[in-house]
Amino acid sequence: MDKSKIIRDAATVILIRDKATRPQVLMGQRGANAAFMPNKFVFPGGALDATDAQVPLADAGAEPCLTRLGVQADASKAQALLVAAIRELWEETGQILGEAGAWSGDIPSDWMSFAESGFIPSAKGMSFVFRAITPKGRPRRFDARFFAVDADELKTDVDNFSRASDELSHLQWIPLDDVRRFDLPFITEVVLAEIVGNLPDLGAPAQVPFFNNSDEESLFERLGGVGPLSATL
Repeated sequence: MDKSKIIRDAATVILIRDKATRPQVLMGQRGANAAFMPNKFVFPGGALDATDAQVPLADAGAEPCLTRLGVQADASKAQALLVAAIRELWEETGQILGEAGAWSGDIPSDWMSFAESGFIPSAKGMSFVFRAITPKGRPRRFDARFFAVDADELKTDVDNFSRASDELSHLQWIPLDDVRRFDLPFITEVVLAEIVGNLPDLGAPAQVPFFNNSDEESLFERLGGVGPLSATL
């Protein structure tokens, strides 16, 4: 099957530190040979795995984010998307969003190292702030949900990436006033503009911007209403 025609659910974490002073965002660079967005600086994130729906959350997250994840989407995937975001953050950066505790029951293989660190994943402080579907014609297409989180929620040393996989290189905290000098995907620029417009607040926005490329026409929508994006690009 042509992978460019499949739209996979995905989740992304936008970690912000020093939000009230000089905000910085955690990003890394994709490899030159990556099929999707090669060489680009991106947020940690990736596709939803089948086992993500089986993983417990110490904190299941807050409204209105949980309800909004089900708007124009399968509401049963809401928790799995939060789980996927936490897993991808762990795999790509070695950073943990979780609560101390022991797992019960079987642990999926891709969560074993997380569990061995003594934590259960937690969606505490995660705000659903953006959704984007990759336009047609790209080698990979994703229906990505973006979650903003204050770095104070991390249970790990914010500057220690020693447990990260090699999927992202040059992991670093980039000041938001300096991020434009990096090679960013267009959608990342749009998301960052929305984040900057709301700082220091990292909570749920009044409406979630949605870059909708599911049909022939590309639309900028807001979940709960349709209108232009408010941020200046």
